Amino acid sequence: MTDPDEIEEIMARVHRLELRAKRLVKETFAGDYHSSFKGQGLDFDEFREYQHGDEIRFIDWNVTARLGTPFIRKFREERELSAIIAVDLSASMNYGSVRLSKREMAAEIAALIAFSARDNGDKVGLLLFADEPLLYLPPAKGTKHILRCIREILATPSPAGAVNFPAATKVMMKAIRQKSLLFLLSDFIGADFTKSLATLSQRHDLVALRLFDPIEQDLPAVGKVTLIDPETGYERVVNTSNSNVRMGFSKLSRRYREGIEKTFKRYDIDHAALASNEDPFKVLHGLFQRRAKRKQS
Repeated sequence: MTDPDEIEEIMARVHRLELRAKRLVKETFAGDYHSSFKGQGLDFDEFREYQHGDEIRFIDWNVTARLGTPFIRKFREERELSAIIAVDLSASMNYGSVRLSKREMAAEIAALIAFSARDNGDKVGLLLFADEPLLYLPPAKGTKHILRCIREILATPSPAGAVNFPAATKVMMKAIRQKSLLFLLSDFIGADFTKSLATLSQRHDLVALRLFDPIEQDLPAVGKVTLIDPETGYERVVNTSNSNVRMGFSKLSRRYREGIEKTFKRYDIDHAALASNEDPFKVLHGLFQRRAKRKQS
């Protein structure tokens, strides 16, 4: 059970994230979100008299026959969506060597997405998972619901064991029946996620956000260190002063990243990589702008 001091710190963090996210959303991010993620269909709005250039397929022949002049049906975009934020809370997400841990960064990203969705009239849902699904909050509206989502990302304990993407995918496919926006936040370490991505991308509008710590890509030269796998407990002493060791580590890391990128591209999944020492707003801003341009072309 989280003690009172930890609860107080978590709530203070949630409040800081709320203030920051609201400011960024108000200044820029809400527009990015709106232009990037369209509604799932069209709602009938009204009839109006046909004008030159209107599409013939929208002519309502019953109204036209009754009034003796062509009338068309006008539609408006069905704006409301459900945005589901799925967050990997396996032990490796607790690592952080710089500004934030990957879990803390996930909470910051979730706050930006959730408040953007709220300002566009969309519902927000949350799924937390690790070696098994941990928590599912169905899509709902309101600031209170969003703050609970952020709090759960920060406070839910991380169990031991590797992340289980298939189990999380099973829950999402069963619980989320309607096509939704699905933001998947993970470091994508230590698990085969290929089939899960393929399954989720077929039903939902999937956006994959890979979170990483800079040290996970390039080891600093700091002498002998003990590296511990947080999900298996495996330990190994590594001499980081050895340039061959650092070079080998960088090569393995690069190959792993290239494999992830290849998977995202194979299933046409919008994606971005976010380092824990950078401002996620800038990365998401770029991702949403690229997505909006592609949707318009």
